[in-house]
Amino acid sequence: MKLFTKLTLFITLSKLAIVILFVWLLPFLVNRIAYQYNDYYLKEQKRKVLNVIGRSGIDAYLQGEPSYGSYTMLKEEYISLEPAGKTAPPDTIATLRRVVEGDTLTYRVLSHTFNYNNRNYFLEVGKTTASIGQYNQPLQRMALYVLIGLIVSTIVIDLVYTRLLLRPLATIIRNRLVNARFPFRETTPAIQTSTTDFRYLDDSLTELMGKIREAFEKEREFTSNASHELMTPISILQSKMENLMMEEELPEVLQKKIMDMMKTLNRLKKIVHSLLLISRIENDQFPRSDSFSIREVVQEVRDELEHRLQEQQLTFHIQLSGQVVLAGLNHDLIFQLVYNLLNNAIRYNKPEGQIIIRENYTPRKPYRLIIRDTGIGIPEHEIGTIFQRFKKVEKKENEGYGLGLSIVHTIARYHDIGIEVSSQPGTGTEFTLIFPLPISTSGYKRVI
Repeated sequence: MKLFTKLTLFITLSKLAIVILFVWLLPFLVNRIAYQYNDYYLKEQKRKVLNVIGRSGIDAYLQGEPSYGSYTMLKEEYISLEPAGKTAPPDTIATLRRVVEGDTLTYRVLSHTFNYNNRNYFLEVGKTTASIGQYNQPLQRMALYVLIGLIVSTIVIDLVYTRLLLRPLATIIRNRLVNARFPFRETTPAIQTSTTDFRYLDDSLTELMGKIREAFEKEREFTSNASHELMTPISILQSKMENLMMEEELPEVLQKKIMDMMKTLNRLKKIVHSLLLISRIENDQFPRSDSFSIREVVQEVRDELEHRLQEQQLTFHIQLSGQVVLAGLNHDLIFQLVYNLLNNAIRYNKPEGQIIIRENYTPRKPYRLIIRDTGIGIPEHEIGTIFQRFKKVEKKENEGYGLGLSIVHTIARYHDIGIEVSSQPGTGTEFTLIFPLPISTSGYKRVI
């Protein structure tokens, strides 16, 4: 999962958790706020009553009566004033039940005792709890709408900021990893960012790619030079051995030893030629401008390996339409690639086994060429290393030089061809070549 996707999920889920928590707590919060506001309202009413008594005297309410009581038309609020005892109870705000004109109602009541002209008076100011909660539902709804609006806006802002913040990282991944092609000869400018971590990552990757390119160039140069230098003494040795073999008086034992030496020399010569081919491919010395039918190439390889197929009594099936034309490739290199794969399919096959070549193609999608054999297979732990140079299959120690699949991998990488390998020991191996576009199904003209 991408980092931006993870951050998006985290931002969204965290905001959603906040909404759920807020919705769960909202009734308690709104109710608490309503009661706190009501308590404040009762205190303000008490202050107003005391101000009136302070200005106009206690008779402004009592008017000669021993006590005073007043309530609104719907009995939502009331005020009562009466003489109190000598002991003044503390001020309280509590939810109490009161009887008003025969109706028992629940009020939020503020009780206050004060002294006026050396006499204690008891003041009560109340408001029904029903009137306190009548605005709770609208308040909850409004608070929820406001919260949802804030959450949505903050999510959008967070995502936009996160995308802007991670844009340099996406550029680094695209330029340094996705679009970079080994051996990293193309240089791209440094990423422009104010984030120190991204700048450090970009510089580190650039430095690492430079070291890899430098090491690769040294290896390639050494391989090329060593291969060229080896060809001269190999040719000289081969000429001298051929001259010795032409002598009539040469003992038979000595002839046999020279023949063994020539076989070893021929194996060395093939290794050097393979290394030279790999070096030339890695040096971009082959054009990629041919267009051809892959069936034509497979048929050419089959004709060349026909004698080996007959020797092992192998059945060869070609299930290719011949209508698909591959372009932008090198015909000789693709021939070598298919040749090496089929050569291995023959070498490691079982007597009277099979080799099947088929295709998988859908328009506007990569073309897949599948080569399957019924041979000895490859152990699972070796599949990841079969393209390494000088790697041999364990069950055929005396065959091959470990460069066939390395050449296949080099040619495939040179043409941006993907390779998938699946194998089961004792059953067989399947190689899938995934060719890049462009591909056509019209008539074709092969360019050489």
